[in-house]
Amino acid sequence: MSTIEANFDGLVGPTHNYAGLSEGNVASLNNAKDISNPKQAALQGLAKMKALHDLGLVQGVLAPQERPDIETLKRIGFTGSDSQVIEQAYQQAPSILASCYSASSMWTANAATVTPSADSLDNKLHFTPANLTNKFHRSIEPQVTGNVLRAVFNDEQHFSHHLHLPENEHFGDEGAANHTRLCGAHGDNGIEVFTFGRYAFKKGMPEPKKFPARQTFEASQAVARMHQLDSQNAVFVQQNPDVIDQGVFHNDVIAVGNQNVLFYHEQAFLNEQAFINEVQQKADFDVHFVRVNNEQVSVQDAVQTYLFNTQIVTMPNGEMSIIAPMHCANNSNVKAYLDELVTQNTPIKSVKFFDVNESMKNGGGPACLRLRVALTQAELNAVNPQCIMNDALYGQLTSWVEKHYRDRITNQCLADPQLLIESRTALDELTQILNIGSVYPFQKS
Repeated sequence: MSTIEANFDGLVGPTHNYAGLSEGNVASLNNAKDISNPKQAALQGLAKMKALHDLGLVQGVLAPQERPDIETLKRIGFTGSDSQVIEQAYQQAPSILASCYSASSMWTANAATVTPSADSLDNKLHFTPANLTNKFHRSIEPQVTGNVLRAVFNDEQHFSHHLHLPENEHFGDEGAANHTRLCGAHGDNGIEVFTFGRYAFKKGMPEPKKFPARQTFEASQAVARMHQLDSQNAVFVQQNPDVIDQGVFHNDVIAVGNQNVLFYHEQAFLNEQAFINEVQQKADFDVHFVRVNNEQVSVQDAVQTYLFNTQIVTMPNGEMSIIAPMHCANNSNVKAYLDELVTQNTPIKSVKFFDVNESMKNGGGPACLRLRVALTQAELNAVNPQCIMNDALYGQLTSWVEKHYRDRITNQCLADPQLLIESRTALDELTQILNIGSVYPFQKS
């Protein structure tokens, strides 16, 4: 049975703003308090989705979170009507309010870890939402993320949905941003690579000194168990602590895989050769390790341009293409490297550049914006069809953004209760467009 890989991108939410909430994410911190343009951000994301659809790839859409998160604000002691809750939080705890306004669910690489049915022992496609415990503004996402995933992949015969891991730093899980899958073809049995930043239950092990390591070894192992992977299908490798301290907060900022290609920087992994040896030993297909030396592209350039936070996609003709942000084209070192790469003896034969600047300013490139899901034809048929991109849906969503989104959000806008009303009105209409039912707390209450 033929299997394809679909990319499910997160829609940018109506409250997209720059609050500088993500320690360890250089772009997020550098652009804190800038004026954001939610409408432009959402349209840029939709344009990328439509472009991949036009290239002949299967492209899906995931709904954003409800923001501001009033339920969380009430849980921590703010009372009264919704507008009173916002007013109190803005006066007493503006940083917490900003966290509850975050549109960070747009980066769906952090939404969940996905295991295709070709790899799992029960032959089901598995989803586990990430608990994202390291950052408060993201730790409030998993419940709604699970609701959205179950609404999109809503067939128990084909899909298995798990509860997110315990909400504790010992099981810090950042989803697909620290997970990639290598295979010969998408429908073949593959090797799932889990990259972690530290051990939670082993003392004295290497870990970064400046920035936090968000993914634990124990979390990665737990997800592999829940997804019914055997030892032959899973490889666990530690991210280089030094590179985390240089601003590489997730492995997908320094490495990206697609089918039989692993594209990575020489400083990505702590024990690089042992990792390569294990992959080669377990893989029953030839793996192309495309290793970028620091002399070719520095870690600083990689972080500034998100060279490795690009998507690598397999085109209908079988060749691979890199989906890169414009920042890669505008950096002479990175552009020169990419120009040379497509001439080399690897499956990567082209690079396509996209403007996702609103996302990049908040610390997320093309790879952050998508969750990869390998689907058999039967599984694809079982996916909610209203969440698969086509010309009509693109037109609907573009009109929806134009109707509901603001052009500007400043820090002062977070005090405006009208923004909550606008956001809920937009999301209520979106759930009807995507036919996902009542996935938000405000709809259930």
